[in-house]
Amino acid sequence: MAEIRRRARRRAAMVFGGALALAAPMVVAGGGAAQAASCNVTTGPYQRQVEQFLGRPVDGVQSAADCTAIQSFQATHGITPTMGYAGPLTWQTMSTMLAQRAAGKNPNADKKCPTNLGRIACVDLTRQLSWIQDGATLKYGPVPVRTGKAETPTRTGLKKIYYRSINHWSTIYNVPMPYSQFFDGGIAFHSVTKSMWNPPGSGGCVNMTTTDAKAYWSMLTNGEDVYVYGRKPGT
Repeated sequence: MAEIRRRARRRAAMVFGGALALAAPMVVAGGGAAQAASCNVTTGPYQRQVEQFLGRPVDGVQSAADCTAIQSFQATHGITPTMGYAGPLTWQTMSTMLAQRAAGKNPNADKKCPTNLGRIACVDLTRQLSWIQDGATLKYGPVPVRTGKAETPTRTGLKKIYYRSINHWSTIYNVPMPYSQFFDGGIAFHSVTKSMWNPPGSGGCVNMTTTDAKAYWSMLTNGEDVYVYGRKPGT
């Protein structure tokens, strides 16, 4: 009889323990599966530069407010990990933006894009900028663009637009490429919905906003010159 009672107590304990296990929240490494990405409160190597860019108090020390502001910038432009750390990629993105602002309305001040070919679309990989000029006269832009990543670079040199497809579909990447104007093999100007500062870059094409891609479509045609020069930051 005593043995029967001991077995009953053992079964009850097992059932109770199982119920507790089911009711308890699951704890996983890193804080839990449902936990949102947290802010990294560590001071980054580009802390002062990033603080200044974002209009934050410049003290070179990461604060909770700094982290939130950096994290928001990263989320807007698809910079990962999106944890508010003032690291190299975040500062590289901001540096490119500063270079683009400095170009103003005279992007070809250094005359690196030819001015003796009439109408031409220029692509500066270093500043991630493009514009259309006729001789030395600026006709459109400059506008920010998103060019090829290290593995699939946008090739430099003098090219010509040879094929246009307003509703093009990429059979390689299985994505739409609206307002495509091809000028170097499979490389084209075309619109995307991503941020122009989204790293690491395109598959080689010169990505543009829809507004800018439409403008290029209306201003260029087959046979027009395209000149690509410079080197994309980080490649």
